[in-house]
Amino acid sequence: MGERGAGSLLVVAILGAVLCVVATVLPLQFALSRRHAMAGAADAAALAAADARSGAVAGVPCDLAARVAAANGARLDACAVDGLVATVRVSTLVLGVAVTATASAGPPSRGED
Repeated sequence: MGERGAGSLLVVAILGAVLCVVATVLPLQFALSRRHAMAGAADAAALAAADARSGAVAGVPCDLAARVAAANGARLDACAVDGLVATVRVSTLVLGVAVTATASAGPPSRGED
């Protein structure tokens, strides 16, 4: 008679534990996916700036990088062009925390084999 309903209590406890784990993991997974998106935005912005600097596309390198970053949901924080190499840093806010990514693009280096 004293164990009646113990199974229901166990199920409720297990569901509570699962909900706590999900509530912890879900925001972390979202932040990680946004981090990957920022890496892609930084790559695209750096490529756009490098293409503009080389003359492959028309435009001012850092202005073009800012437009490409914005199209990818990021904000261009820094843009530097050294010769034909462009380096950019982009960011966005995820759950109140700044997520940043940096990328460089330019012609391939000529290494001695």
